[in-house]
Amino acid sequence: MAFARRRLRAQLVRRGATQSEIDAADEVLDPDALTIGFARRFATYKRAALLLRDVERLEQILNQPGRPVQVLVAGKAHPRDDAGKALIQQVVKFAGRKEFRRRLVFLEDYDMAVARYLVQGSDVWLNTPLRPQEASGTSGMKALANGGLNLSTLDGWWDEAWHDASAEKRFIGWAIGNGEGYDDPDEQDQVESSALYELLEREIVPGFYERGADGLPRRWIAQMKSSISTLCPTFNMQRMVKQYAAEFYVAADGRFQQLTANGAERARAVAAWTSHVKTHWKEVRVDSVDPLAKTDLSVGNRLHVCARLQLGALTPDQVAVELYVGRLDADGELTDAYAIPMKAAGQDTAGVWAFEAATVPCPRSGLHGYTVRVTPFHPHQTKAFLPGAITWAGSGAKTAKV
Repeated sequence: MAFARRRLRAQLVRRGATQSEIDAADEVLDPDALTIGFARRFATYKRAALLLRDVERLEQILNQPGRPVQVLVAGKAHPRDDAGKALIQQVVKFAGRKEFRRRLVFLEDYDMAVARYLVQGSDVWLNTPLRPQEASGTSGMKALANGGLNLSTLDGWWDEAWHDASAEKRFIGWAIGNGEGYDDPDEQDQVESSALYELLEREIVPGFYERGADGLPRRWIAQMKSSISTLCPTFNMQRMVKQYAAEFYVAADGRFQQLTANGAERARAVAAWTSHVKTHWKEVRVDSVDPLAKTDLSVGNRLHVCARLQLGALTPDQVAVELYVGRLDADGELTDAYAIPMKAAGQDTAGVWAFEAATVPCPRSGLHGYTVRVTPFHPHQTKAFLPGAITWAGSGAKTAKV
């Protein structure tokens, strides 16, 4: 609070404010009030003004007798982002209103020093990006390491963290909305701002001011500990670097060593295979896909499927043939689909190859669909797919009723 007051006072001096306005800076904010922090780049999709959408409701939340709430906002817009600058102007205008003057503060010239104070001093870290545009949202990770509880829409890292914690029934903070999307941006803002106000009114503010005989918010402290113990082991730089090293850098180096060994013998083989596949892929065709059993099945049964393929100049070991299976929606499209490898079962006198999938499980009832896809395969290829080289059965998805 002392840092914010000094910063605000300096801002007012630079603007040429009156002495009474400058002196009033020493009276803004309350060290004992619930403090919400919002600090990040002012891009429009981050919706810095979502909290300001309903002025009357926000005023009631911030100025409730005995349970005050205050909001610290900081951030910069890109020099060419006029819409982002307009957002900052909107926040500054609100902060100057009489009903918000002591409860809403915008800190100018956002930098790492400001961020450090905010993530350490905020009780709740607010993040309101418009799904699915948030890449990560690392400020929320920094806040949680300092005991701040996250309050965010389900986007970026918070979407992953929220669902993982929910599965374990562990408290980590609050989600604004359920991740639903609306075609109308104004409707999206209206729904999520209402959800934000409701969380503040019903859960967050009452929870913060729920105190025991010793004056401590014991439940709130337990929530802070739960957030830290659940999230910090996963959402931190050390874990990320170790994971990148183990899964990508070390693996990439190992593959490089293999491909370049013996005068790049394997690399030359992959290059020759790639050229061969690109030249002859147009010859690959799925002639038919047929079930080898009835298509009305009971739960727990298995469906046997056979596909007949023309491979042209390619051989079975140069392709991956898969049965692509999933439930059918109302439009006849596959949903929640997954791939099952098919194995070569022989070649007829016309040169047509048969591939079979003999263990297609039927775990759930309903209408299911399946089709066949063919992609290039080499044991040392670096990517699962080659651009332009994928062939699907052309007659649409077959159906199986379970």
